[in-house]
Amino acid sequence: MRPVLSLALLLLTNHANAQLIAVSGAGATPLGISAARDEFRADLGGGTVAGANGSFGGLRREINWDGVPSASAAPNLLAGSFYNVNSPRGLILSTPGTGFQASGASSDSGAGQPAAANFGNIDPTYTNTFQPFSPQRLVTPLGSNIFDVTFFVPGTTIPATVTGFGAVFADVDQANVTSIRYFDRDNVSIGVYYAPVFSSGLSFLGAFTTSGQPTIARVRVTMGNTVLGAGITDNNTTHDLVVSDDFIYGEPLDRIFANGFQ
Repeated sequence: MRPVLSLALLLLTNHANAQLIAVSGAGATPLGISAARDEFRADLGGGTVAGANGSFGGLRREINWDGVPSASAAPNLLAGSFYNVNSPRGLILSTPGTGFQASGASSDSGAGQPAAANFGNIDPTYTNTFQPFSPQRLVTPLGSNIFDVTFFVPGTTIPATVTGFGAVFADVDQANVTSIRYFDRDNVSIGVYYAPVFSSGLSFLGAFTTSGQPTIARVRVTMGNTVLGAGITDNNTTHDLVVSDDFIYGEPLDRIFANGFQ
């Protein structure tokens, strides 16, 4: 199936320079969303050669979760600060749930490992429900289908803003449910977008500022309408279970420095 690409422009009158462009795509396999992912990469800039801690040219960062060590992977918890402390990439995850988990990889060798793929350790059906975009790990909040991403100057507690944020989602079954909402440094919502549907496949969704200026301080991600759990299976109607893979976002810059852009 050919990738589905869409562009949307949101004009916001209550904030100077607060314009976002959304890029999305969906397909049955990783190839089906690669065009949308690559378009978003180009929009943020930074080239194709990764530097330390997922840095691309000082313009964007990426996380594919596959570097998470076994001690921080299923069935263990993943610290929400992992990608600002252990691998400083300038973001901290938080959730109203009980924590985060990165799915198991075949090379894991700790207690209870290797865990069944794609969160099959939570419910065995998930191994076939979800597929990774970049093998092998996926990520999910536990006890909630909602999480927040807050940006910091990498490796510090200095609040930061970015030019854009996007993510890969696995098994989006329902329209207008899985979403990313964007907030500025004043915690004002500057736009919400919805991931395209592709049951048993992959979806990409991201948005970036039209000005290229760092105005995004936080995003809230809602994945499906049901929390993962033992005995909770995806049925494409009442239970839409969704997990995430790669994150792509602009280089986090000090909000004081970025203040002149907002």
